[in-house]
Amino acid sequence: MHMSKKIALFPGSFDPLTNGHVDTIVRGQNIFDEIVVAVSTNISKKSLFTGEERLELAKEVLKDRDKVRVIEHTGGLTVDMARDLGATGILRGVRNIKDFEYEESIAMMNRTQYPELETVLLVASANYRFLSSSLIKEVAMFGGDISQLVPLAVNKAVLDKYKNKQ
Repeated sequence: MHMSKKIALFPGSFDPLTNGHVDTIVRGQNIFDEIVVAVSTNISKKSLFTGEERLELAKEVLKDRDKVRVIEHTGGLTVDMARDLGATGILRGVRNIKDFEYEESIAMMNRTQYPELETVLLVASANYRFLSSSLIKEVAMFGGDISQLVPLAVNKAVLDKYKNKQ
């Protein structure tokens, strides 16, 4: 019996990519044959990094991960991108009930557009439950230490950004 490759799309703005995101990707590798990380621009959020910078940082951080590919999400519906990639799932991390409710509504809407696409929600590891990109930016902006919360390349990039904003 021929089994098709199970591909998950992990979309996000990743501004910046955190250890929580990386944890979700690593754990997702146990479920899917390939994880496609789609770096998008969230127009409703003020970004610290440009789309190109976020894409390059994600590629740098994830370059040694087997079964992980980083691409740019150039707009349009995520389900259309998933269909084009032949993805069988959307991978998402949830930290709390608020995240769950948000992700559930998106998953239900996605199902109306692409019924074969399953959304897989991974509960965040306990040590990353509080972590968010916006919290990382806020702490870094005021000189706090984020080095344990983001990959090394991201920590350097965030520090460089805020040093140049002084």
